[in-house]
Amino acid sequence: MHWAEYPIRRVEQEPDHPAPRGEWPATLPAVAQLLNSGLDLGPATVFVGDNGTGKSTLVEAIALSYGFNPEGGSTGAQHSTRASESPLNQHLRLIRNAGTTRRGYFLRAEAMHGFFTYLERNPRLGGAEPRFHDLSHGESFLALAEERFRGAGLWILDEPESALSLSGCMALLGILKDLLSNGDSQVILSTHSPLLAALPGATIYEVGPWGLRQESWDDLDLVRNWKSFLNEPQRYLRHL
Repeated sequence: MHWAEYPIRRVEQEPDHPAPRGEWPATLPAVAQLLNSGLDLGPATVFVGDNGTGKSTLVEAIALSYGFNPEGGSTGAQHSTRASESPLNQHLRLIRNAGTTRRGYFLRAEAMHGFFTYLERNPRLGGAEPRFHDLSHGESFLALAEERFRGAGLWILDEPESALSLSGCMALLGILKDLLSNGDSQVILSTHSPLLAALPGATIYEVGPWGLRQESWDDLDLVRNWKSFLNEPQRYLRHL
């Protein structure tokens, strides 16, 4: 049998520790679907959907199950400000591809300020790196991705577009595309950005009241709504 070279091939409920179905976050349709049916993962997976549908909850739980810090970083990061993560990771297990790397990084835009402070207080061994607080939000986010997203690994990003302009999103896509080109890296991304949802080769899941459904980029509500707004903004703005 040929095994893929990227780290995780499937995420599913831990059979010895099932999640209580009547409690959050299992009450979210997307989470319930994952717990009931599991989810096969390819080299690149993108989750899109409205606020509150559970896409960040999913990527956070996968990140924690892999061993990442809830507020971002590698598996060795130990910083913490205020615990806000869901307990979903306690009920998941990751099915790994044999012999693959355990490296990787978790970036979540909402926690970057505190994470940059942690990095300044705990500098990386073996060389200088940017003073992230001296850069703009978007510049610091891209600088961190350029510095840390290297080689084989699992790279998880939670709504990175909140830090990035259009050109910044394109630059991030370039970084992720290069990582995926070697075949031994894996990207899992949640986003509201139609640009980032266009990550080449990604399987896209639209998250909503229906749970998870696989869609092409052109058929996403996200893409159709942005196209409609850009074509005729006053049609939307007059209702405000």
